[in-house]
Amino acid sequence: MSQDSVPVYDDKAGIRETLDFSKAEWLRAEEAVGDDETEHVEIAFHERGYIGMRNSLQPDGPILVFTPAEWDAFIEGVKDGEFDEP
Repeated sequence: MSQDSVPVYDDKAGIRETLDFSKAEWLRAEEAVGDDETEHVEIAFHERGYIGMRNSLQPDGPILVFTPAEWDAFIEGVKDGEFDEP
């Protein structure tokens, strides 16, 4: 099966618009705290268990939403070096 014919599955399509991150506490890496002029990844843990990720320079921009299982898989990938630069 080619990559073009793989169906897109969005298990959060019905939930994404119902999540309110407006009062969330957005976190960033410790070395980035207080640096509001440089682009950083920020994350927030929603009370319903989802995890949001956004660009610090676009706080009103799009938020990527992860399930706890997706987040755990991402963290394991980070620990395993899946995203390290060559």
